[in-house]
Amino acid sequence: MSDTTFAPVPMRWLGPVRLSGNVMTGEQEVPLATYETTLWPSVRRGAHVSTMVDGGIQATLIDERMARSVIFEADDAPAALAAARRIEADLPALQAVVSETSRFARLIDVNHQIVGNLLFLRFEFATGDAAGHNMVTLASDKLMAHVLHADGALQYSSISGNYCTDKKASAVNGILGRGKNVVTEIVIPEEIVRRRLRTSADKMAHLNVRKNLIGGAVAGSLRSANAHYANMLLGFYLATGQDAANIVEGSQGFTHAESRDGDLYFSCTIPNLIVGSVGNGKGLDVVTENLHRLGCAEDREPGDNARRLAVLCAATVLCGELSLMAAQTNPGELMAAHVQFERNAR
Repeated sequence: MSDTTFAPVPMRWLGPVRLSGNVMTGEQEVPLATYETTLWPSVRRGAHVSTMVDGGIQATLIDERMARSVIFEADDAPAALAAARRIEADLPALQAVVSETSRFARLIDVNHQIVGNLLFLRFEFATGDAAGHNMVTLASDKLMAHVLHADGALQYSSISGNYCTDKKASAVNGILGRGKNVVTEIVIPEEIVRRRLRTSADKMAHLNVRKNLIGGAVAGSLRSANAHYANMLLGFYLATGQDAANIVEGSQGFTHAESRDGDLYFSCTIPNLIVGSVGNGKGLDVVTENLHRLGCAEDREPGDNARRLAVLCAATVLCGELSLMAAQTNPGELMAAHVQFERNAR
């Protein structure tokens, strides 16, 4: 008998959210599973605004890859550098090793860093509809064996070298990419900003600079300038069976706001959005149902379901970020909304 039990997390479907872009166009409700239930009306407000704008939220998938770093030991730095150059020149042979290991993993690139006599290699893969953590680790294990067999100048050190970087805040993932890199944008007419968000484009742009950019710099934020991406990411991740620890790097993103003759340009850039529509966590009934309802469990080309899931997640982040930022431009509005919602929920 299994000793597995389940912790219930409240969940609601919100929206619809209107999207356009290079992955999908249309309207779609989205699920959020969270104990911070005041998040629901906030995201709902952002979603409603998206339906009032032609094209809604434009979501652009910039890049996608999953990384695993490994460590080799050499005698010294010159030997490590020579090995790194041989390995990177041998990319076709490495790709052949990966193709024999997995039907879906495909080696895209190899990057290296050398510290003393240690050679850190960062293998980067396409992983189809899976987030790909286990897939790339298995592939990297086979790649290490291939390298060690072909190059007597190296010895094994570790299958995981933190140059990935997995579930930790870093600069490297935002620079080289890990997961889906998605940019969401919306241009909201001045009248809608004033009536639905109860603010102005100027106020939003000024708050973004002072809070997210300057405030983030004062705090020492690492490649991060946003109000609360982690809230929406966690709710979406739990509802869709994702590894929730990935919000650590997922929440490293940038909010940008401009006034365009009174209209509000608002964008959220998430370079480390790690989601998959298959794999661990997807077998639970509620997750399976949610993925089907999202249209992310269809018979599509490999990777297309995960891409749709990623842009829906990124659009959900924008909805919540937009709503919270608007509330924070007005004294007292944020807590008044919290108090009202929490009292009504009792």
